[in-house]
Amino acid sequence: MSGSSGGRLRIFTWHIHGSYLYYLSKGDYDIFIPVNGTRSEGYYGRGETFPFGPNVIEVDVAQVRHQQFDCILFQSERNYLIDQHDILADWQKRLPRVYVEHNTPEPHPTNSIHVMTDPAVTMVHVTHFNKLMWDNGSTRNVRVIAHGVSIPAVSYRGDIPRGIVVINHIEQRGRITGWDVFDQVRKHVPLDLVGMGTSGSGGLGEVLNPELPEFISHYRFFFNPIRYTSFGLAVCEAMMTGMPVVALATTEYVTVIKDRECGLIDTDIDRLIEGMNSLIANPAWARQLGEQARQVAAHKFNITRFVTDWENTFRQTIQHNYEKENSIHQ
Repeated sequence: MSGSSGGRLRIFTWHIHGSYLYYLSKGDYDIFIPVNGTRSEGYYGRGETFPFGPNVIEVDVAQVRHQQFDCILFQSERNYLIDQHDILADWQKRLPRVYVEHNTPEPHPTNSIHVMTDPAVTMVHVTHFNKLMWDNGSTRNVRVIAHGVSIPAVSYRGDIPRGIVVINHIEQRGRITGWDVFDQVRKHVPLDLVGMGTSGSGGLGEVLNPELPEFISHYRFFFNPIRYTSFGLAVCEAMMTGMPVVALATTEYVTVIKDRECGLIDTDIDRLIEGMNSLIANPAWARQLGEQARQVAAHKFNITRFVTDWENTFRQTIQHNYEKENSIHQ
C-alpha cells in the first residue's frame, strides 16, 4: 500500500455529507466510496449533484472487503458502529482510521461523550467549538481541521433587496436550526428560504449545490438563524462570493464574523432585524461588509490549506499506525 511509502493515498469513506466530500476530494489522494443497489444512506455512490473528479471512485459494496486502502474515514455514528462491521473485512478494520465529527454534541452541549473512544483512531473536529464542547473520552489524538471551500466562479451582486436563508429541513429540525428565529424575523425583514424540504415551510425548495453560489449572489445578504450546529459550508461559500452574513453569536460563528466589519452578529434578534433592514436600505454598506467577508473567507477557508491539513492528517495517522505495528511485531 502507498501510505507508508509516500505515494498517492487510497482513502475509503462513505458518501455522507455531499458538500464536504466534494471539497475533501480536491486533495491529492483517491477517495473510494461504497455503492449498493438501493442507494441507501451512505451508499449513494458519486450521485449527480456534485461534479466529482476522477479521484472519487465507486466500489460495489460486495467488493469493498477485497480492496486495498491506506486509511478508513468514518463520518457518522452509523459508519463507526454499524457500517464498518457490515462491509469491511476484519483486516481492514485494523487499518489506520480517522473519525471526522461534523456536528455539535447532542443531547447535552457539554456532557455528551463521543461514541468514538478508541485511542488508536484519530479524531477530527470541524471547528474548535466542537472540540471544546464534546467529551472526547480517552481519545488522545484530537485535532481540528477548519472548513475549506473553492473560490466560486461568481461574485456578489446584491441586486435583490432581500435576505437569503439556506438550510435543509429547517422546520423539521426546529430550534437547533432556528426555525422559530427565522419565522420571527421574516415577519419584519424580506427573506427567502431555500433547501431540501423547505417548500412546505414557505421556502423555494432545493437549489442544487453547484447552482447555489450564482443563485444566492443576487441577494443583499445571507442570514443564518442557526442556534447550535457546526459552521455551515453554505456560509463559507456565501462569504467567499463577497456576500455579507448575518448570524447569531453562537458556536464558532463569533470567531469568524466580526460585527459591523464583515457582517452582523448578535444574540439580540431585534438588533439583527434592525441591521438587516439597514442592509436592504443601504446596498453600498452591504457591499462594503461583503468585501471584508470575502477577504476573511479567502484566508480562513482556503481550499489549499484544507486539503493539505487533511493529507497531513491521513499520512500522520498512517505513519503512527505503521510504527505501532512494527513495534508490536519486533
